[in-house]
Amino acid sequence: MKIVNAFVTLVVVLLAVSGAIQAVTLEVTDGNSTCIKAELSAVFSITYNASNSTRTALVTLPDSASVDPGSSSCGSAGSSPWLVAVFGSGHALGLSFTSNGSVYSVTNLTLQYNLSDATVFPEANSSDVVTVVSASVGIWAPVNSTYRCLSSATFRLDTANLTFSNMRLQAYMSGNDLSPNESVCLADQTTTPAPPRPTPSTTPVPVPTPAGPPERGFYNVTQNNTVCLLAHMGLQLNVTYTDTQNKTVQDVMNINPDHTSSSGSCEANSASLVLTQEQSTILTFNFTLNSTSKRYHLSGVSLVANWPDLPANFSAGNSSLNYLRSSFGHSYMCNAEQTLVVLPTFSINTFKLQVQPFGVTTTQFASAEECQIDQDQMLIPIIVGAALSGLVLIVLIAYLIGRKRSHAGYQTI
Repeated sequence: MKIVNAFVTLVVVLLAVSGAIQAVTLEVTDGNSTCIKAELSAVFSITYNASNSTRTALVTLPDSASVDPGSSSCGSAGSSPWLVAVFGSGHALGLSFTSNGSVYSVTNLTLQYNLSDATVFPEANSSDVVTVVSASVGIWAPVNSTYRCLSSATFRLDTANLTFSNMRLQAYMSGNDLSPNESVCLADQTTTPAPPRPTPSTTPVPVPTPAGPPERGFYNVTQNNTVCLLAHMGLQLNVTYTDTQNKTVQDVMNINPDHTSSSGSCEANSASLVLTQEQSTILTFNFTLNSTSKRYHLSGVSLVANWPDLPANFSAGNSSLNYLRSSFGHSYMCNAEQTLVVLPTFSINTFKLQVQPFGVTTTQFASAEECQIDQDQMLIPIIVGAALSGLVLIVLIAYLIGRKRSHAGYQTI
């Protein structure tokens, strides 16, 4: 995967240098007002099956791409804002947005491509129209500011890679043009000239004081005025980063429910829970339901953090996880502390967790399937008790046998 991403990035750079990639301007309007505006370049690397092999098609978002007025919208009380750009013969790129009032973010990237387009997919085995989605991509900015990322950023969407560059983007706009206030992505920040490196110090970086157990919070997702996802848990985030002195630092932060809002979405086979703590943290959980086995699991987690101790925005995510497994119509529960490793630089400690992303029919959790750790902890006292009972029984039997033998040793006079 890293080789593919590196190759696509190299192609993007070469195309950009040659002038083959041009920024496209896309706007979603409501009447005379603009609510979403994007200036960006995009390249799609799509893997498909051909007659005798697997091929990869490289497609650039053309300057002829236009906003689809039927699929795009500024959003309403029951729906999210969408920017959908159509191009070529049945291809489309979609971005959906959400906001908690202080921060807006891209919640989903959607790519639709038409395999019957022989100019793009020669000798394709299928003529299907394929739709692939990537959630929680780490594109976010404070409300009334523009998200800017001139560097190339690649996102994985199942059978395709999508690489953005030269991106300026704003949703929930208050005016008709991009705000001059910019929120710069981490990649652009790291490309600026670094300050002179200080003389290496032998003084060790102090280890942060443990944050202590986090407070347990109630979170839910409401869609169409109905609660569709429930969560009750304490969360502790562990991140590793390199500070301005080029030293590795480990930071621990608890999610505070009193300062955290929840949002997300619920679909037939996927659900997401987005936790936003003030303007500093966006933590997203993605769940997937197997429609055949009727079992679900936590398939992806992403974090975007802007904490005071961080030298730059921290962004990390993994969409190939397999945690919190349970059955449809049941909740997953684990009272014991768990550590969910997302990446080597990012993990989550959960405390007294209970979650139900599918089959929610009321505002209460359904019957729970407990984690293996809880089951083992319940078995330990049972096993110890049984062992002690067995030991007592053995001692009693030995005592009775010994007493019987001692009586048999006396003779009647």
